[in-house]
Amino acid sequence: MRLQDKKVIALVEEEFEDLELWYPILRLQEEGATVHLVGKKAGKKYIGKYGVPAEAEYSFEEINVDDYDAILVPGGWAPDKLRRYPEVLDFVRSMDAAKKPIGQICHAGWVLVSANILQGKRVTSTPGIKDDMTNAGATWHDDPVIVDGHIISSRRPPDLPPYVKAFADKLAE
Repeated sequence: MRLQDKKVIALVEEEFEDLELWYPILRLQEEGATVHLVGKKAGKKYIGKYGVPAEAEYSFEEINVDDYDAILVPGGWAPDKLRRYPEVLDFVRSMDAAKKPIGQICHAGWVLVSANILQGKRVTSTPGIKDDMTNAGATWHDDPVIVDGHIISSRRPPDLPPYVKAFADKLAE
């Protein structure tokens, strides 16, 4: 399995988009990656927009971002909450500085905006946050997936297959 030795952080918070969290996790696990659900409180059960639960295995304070190879930010309304945590912004900035894969889909771009890492990058997202992305210095495209270096971005659930494939390909490099 090509991702056997890879470790990925999957951020979780209330009202995540169910498919945008679980589909990438399951696909990466199928390829051998270890994916840890990380939230504000370990053991807390967070509920997605459509009622699917996700229990955080670790709290922000319990992990060392340097021990991980990539980070996934789900969409939904969770990104608006996640971007308020200094730890999350530090995780994203650290991954960016190390050029490790950062996956963001739909509204997850808000986290990257708040981390201030989009200047000069090519990205996509849900059209609803296009202005936020461009105001952060990114060039926005209405495509299913955009890979710009280590940042992999996507628009919405129907784009999950090419998004997760691109993320897994980048992680395998």
